[in-house]
Amino acid sequence: MQSSEKINSAQFLEHQLQDVISLLEKQHLEKSLVERGPGANHELIEALLHNQHQARLQEKFEHLHPADIAYILESLPLDQRQIAWDAVKSQHDGQVLLEVSDAVRHTLISGMAAEELANVAGKLNADELADIASDLPKRAMLKILRTLNSEERQHLNDILSYQDNQVGALMDFGMITIREDLNLKAIIGYIRKLGKLPSHTDKLFVVDQHDRVQGVLPLQRLLTHLPSQQVSEVMVTDFIRFQIDQETAEAARAFERYDLISAPVVDSDGRLQGRLCVDNILDFIREKTDEDLLIQAGVGEEEDLFSSVWKSASNRWGWLLINIGTAFVSTRIIGVFEDIILQLVSLASLMPIIAAMGGNTGNQTSMLIIRALALGHINASNVGRMINKELGLSLINGTFIGLIMGLLSYLLYWDEALSIVMAVAMFLNLLLAAVVGLAIPLLRHKFGRDPAVGTSVILTAITDSMGFFIFLGLASVFLIK
Repeated sequence: MQSSEKINSAQFLEHQLQDVISLLEKQHLEKSLVERGPGANHELIEALLHNQHQARLQEKFEHLHPADIAYILESLPLDQRQIAWDAVKSQHDGQVLLEVSDAVRHTLISGMAAEELANVAGKLNADELADIASDLPKRAMLKILRTLNSEERQHLNDILSYQDNQVGALMDFGMITIREDLNLKAIIGYIRKLGKLPSHTDKLFVVDQHDRVQGVLPLQRLLTHLPSQQVSEVMVTDFIRFQIDQETAEAARAFERYDLISAPVVDSDGRLQGRLCVDNILDFIREKTDEDLLIQAGVGEEEDLFSSVWKSASNRWGWLLINIGTAFVSTRIIGVFEDIILQLVSLASLMPIIAAMGGNTGNQTSMLIIRALALGHINASNVGRMINKELGLSLINGTFIGLIMGLLSYLLYWDEALSIVMAVAMFLNLLLAAVVGLAIPLLRHKFGRDPAVGTSVILTAITDSMGFFIFLGLASVFLIK
């Protein structure tokens, strides 16, 4: 294992990636030379060279963390990725599958037989297996289920019974439970017999005979209080717990707010079901952030950076077709006022400014609202005040920007009427952009939809088309005689 400083270094990862690429390119070059050279033992020589290079790759990967291996695999084209994946030691396969992105996991799994997948995934814990269960072929999943004992199978079924956005889908079962009538000396002796603690264990969960959580015992208290004291005397009764069907986004905010490392997950009766750990929360936040960024750009999260051209094209066509439709609407609005534009050509040069400013203003508002919704800052008691604030801000911005654009238009064309139309159109479109930027994410959130999905596309379409309509409409009334 490399030092923590190297593992956290981008330069270290880049250096490891370049080493792997060099090995792969050398392997490809030597294979080409053997195929072109004389002799009848091409296949034997190629096999020997292949084994040598695979051994070097295995030695390279043997000292890397699964997350670093995942980074390297995600950065390689498909042909090189497959060669590198074949060289990963079998004991790392399952952990690497957990670390790679969904799209890359699909490509890795697609080239594996059911027996191989069952052997790899069968080494994972129930909560880890649940993370990739949806990507595994049915045949491989059945083989894995046969290898699990009744408790592991029950744990897996429990996790899979919850939706991806619920706490139950992210919980694990690596927790230590104790009773409140024990003394600390007995607890310390019990832990020593275990030999090691589950990862991210910062507290023990105190439960009664019915598995209802009564409190938590932080390890700090366990080590700093007298061994003769009972758990009931030193345990914390005011602690954070999560309902098993609670939204993960709420739990993520609690982890950030209270600097949690782990917390119990309970059912409606307060019975302990599992625990939620900071590593799963961080994975959830990262995946959610990546997903939102891709969706806002009109790209599905399932796209692999090095996937085939056809697959990438089909993945992006949806939003591109929507953009074509919205752009067509804008052109039809312009077409309605075509005669007016021909009479006053200056309108053509000013129209894009109206649309661009409306789009920028609307995106500022919508991004602010989406972020506030994600953080849980908007609720029924303050949404009205927030709307009034944003509308008031749009009035100020519309007036200020409108006056500036009116003045610039006058300096360009020395037409007082045109500058007034420009100022009024800018004011109205910025006000409209703020309204749309508020309405779209708030309405999507109200009806249980992701407020980030499609907001930018819809908003831009509305501000463009309505900006053209407002500007050209005012021009037709006040400028054309």
